[in-house]
Amino acid sequence: MSLIFMYPRQILTLLLLLVNLSIFAGELPPKKNDTTQSKIVIADTTLVVDQEIIILWTKKNAVGVTFNEVAFVNWNAGGNNSISALFFGKFQRKYQKKLLSWKTNASLRYGLKSQKGKDLRKTDDQLLFNSTFGYRRDSTSNFRYSAKFNFNTQFSNGYKKSNTDKPISRFMAPAYAFLGIGTEYSAPNEDLDVYLSPVTQKSTFVFDQTLANEGMFGVSPAVRDEEGNIVEEGKNVNTEFGVLLTSGFKKEIFTNVNLDNEVSVYSDYLNKFGNVDIDWQLNLNLVVNDFIKANIGSHLRYDDDDDVKLKKDTNSDGKLETLGSRIQFIQLLGVGMVYEF
Repeated sequence: MSLIFMYPRQILTLLLLLVNLSIFAGELPPKKNDTTQSKIVIADTTLVVDQEIIILWTKKNAVGVTFNEVAFVNWNAGGNNSISALFFGKFQRKYQKKLLSWKTNASLRYGLKSQKGKDLRKTDDQLLFNSTFGYRRDSTSNFRYSAKFNFNTQFSNGYKKSNTDKPISRFMAPAYAFLGIGTEYSAPNEDLDVYLSPVTQKSTFVFDQTLANEGMFGVSPAVRDEEGNIVEEGKNVNTEFGVLLTSGFKKEIFTNVNLDNEVSVYSDYLNKFGNVDIDWQLNLNLVVNDFIKANIGSHLRYDDDDDVKLKKDTNSDGKLETLGSRIQFIQLLGVGMVYEF
């Protein structure tokens, strides 16, 4: 005998239940993309939940060296043999768990140039550290409440041209530190970050008293009497309070050609608000294979007139005269080896 006639009420109840479930499922709202998921690179710490691995820490490391070389053999037009090398390292750590994220990176650069008939010279020098902590209200938002710390200085003495007796910069002279809170936007489909902080403290450190007494890099100079004797030493720290806007963008614009663009703009509230300090780095990285890469890069800096002024001995009297601010620019081109791990 058919089951329908044996259990009519039970069969009807089951059919009504299935129909209601199907209608309810059709009324569910569409699922939003959860942007808390991150790409798997290398996991140091993991958490196992329901047999799924959630990555908490990711890391990227790269060290390398790029070379530039010119050699002349019986060359009628003349020229000097030279070779230069730029050593660099980039390190990144990122922690992400649910709505929290913490990203820290460090960049080290040091370049040297040897030219026939001249002393060994420095061509690049940078020690950079960044750390950003962020929190977002839900997993679908691309905006975060963020706190950012940035520190930047150099490793060794800097000199102007061939004058190696009087350094114009040293380790921690200058050094710059930014500390602020604001909001950060991260594009979900592209490696784009935009950070805006209306509350940022900028500190400039000059821990070389000779440079501080001259008022270099925006610190207050020494107070001198009529005979030029120092009555009060120059300040070693200059503190400002203003607004900071930074942006970072990375993209493979062509096959094996990667664009890396980083811009930072700062304006002081207390000292002519609207005048800006700019730090802009633009790099093209060309990939030959896993170990050999070429780089075309540029770095532009500008400090507003009221912060850092160019000092130059214009009349050969041994004293530096204060001139206006100038754009600082460096351009790099090299081919070298990179090891990523």
